[in-house]
Amino acid sequence: MSQHLDGIAPHGGHLINRIATSAEGQEFQEQADVLPRVRLDEKSFSDLELIAIGGFSPLTGFMEQKDYEPVVSDMRLANGLPWSIPITLSVSEEVAEPLKEGSWVRLDDPTGRFVGVLELTQKYRYNKAHEVVNVYRTDDEKHPGVKVVYNQGPINLGGPVWLLERDPHPLFPKYQIDPAKSRALFKDKGWKTIVGFQTRNPIHRAHEYIQKCALETVDGLFLHPLVGVTKDDDIPADVRMRCYEILLEHYYPKDRVIMAINPAAMRYAGPREAIFHALVRKNYGCTHFIVGRDHAGVGNYYGTYDAQYIFDEFEPGELGISPMKFEHAFYCKLSQGMATSKTSPSNPDQRVHLSGTKVREMLRAGQLPPPEFSRPEVAAELARAMRVPMESF
Repeated sequence: MSQHLDGIAPHGGHLINRIATSAEGQEFQEQADVLPRVRLDEKSFSDLELIAIGGFSPLTGFMEQKDYEPVVSDMRLANGLPWSIPITLSVSEEVAEPLKEGSWVRLDDPTGRFVGVLELTQKYRYNKAHEVVNVYRTDDEKHPGVKVVYNQGPINLGGPVWLLERDPHPLFPKYQIDPAKSRALFKDKGWKTIVGFQTRNPIHRAHEYIQKCALETVDGLFLHPLVGVTKDDDIPADVRMRCYEILLEHYYPKDRVIMAINPAAMRYAGPREAIFHALVRKNYGCTHFIVGRDHAGVGNYYGTYDAQYIFDEFEPGELGISPMKFEHAFYCKLSQGMATSKTSPSNPDQRVHLSGTKVREMLRAGQLPPPEFSRPEVAAELARAMRVPMESF
């Protein structure tokens, strides 16, 4: 695993910074009214942010065809570096037609606010069917990631980008810890080994168990919930963040955990997204990354442990971050504690399993998840957020 003066090296060896200097920002602002405009959707806006802050290092912009095609086909950039998810800016024919390669393009956020600039180096068509089958392993339009690709424009705009300025997150400013800062925090704490944890759901007892198992062998935990765009039926980010705060306050050692938000959008690409999530956390300074059951999955599109097997498709050390692979955890009635099939002598009838989907269904039905699945304080917070009448418990 390659080391860096300040810990593990970012992917590609250098932490990218594409936030405009004050002089560059002023120059861009002076051209704001004359540049052709492209309005970003929520996913593209979060991609712009992550490119700019170095979360997507070594990317300096939206992918040109020379990187896009090998990423889709082989999970590699043109230079051979592993990368599993295409980061593209897709637009309609009407938007693309007047744009000239070699020119500047103004990037607006979903509300129409001027937030960045693209140096357009290439416009190119791409094969949507080829992309979805390779990246998502399905062309079923019911898959949320596939649906996004089929609904977006047929032309990709490639080239370097600049973010005008890094604004504080509107909901979670104190948890906006970008890669340069997280790396500095790890160094200040003297952490040499840091395990990253990806989540888009409230943390239940099974998550807590595998995080604490990991904490037994590393210096610190980087709890990194994703707060970009997710499915409509996922628990809202502000509710999830309150649940994480409650857990950290009562059940975790305060000096061994850092929580920060990940502004990325969910792709629901299962195995490919597990690799992607690991590389992003490497850029934030993590040396290890937890990969559990059906990581970044949705529905029944992926096998239970496909997201773990995909790491074996790369040579040891090639990714530069070590996966920590965990079996599905559950509450074992026999040993009266959390366990996995590796450690529990119980039979299936003696195990309490609940998925995030099942918990959402219980809450909507006015039922509180059992303490074997969710800490009572977290369950109460979820119930409040879902407007479940507490007197029904």
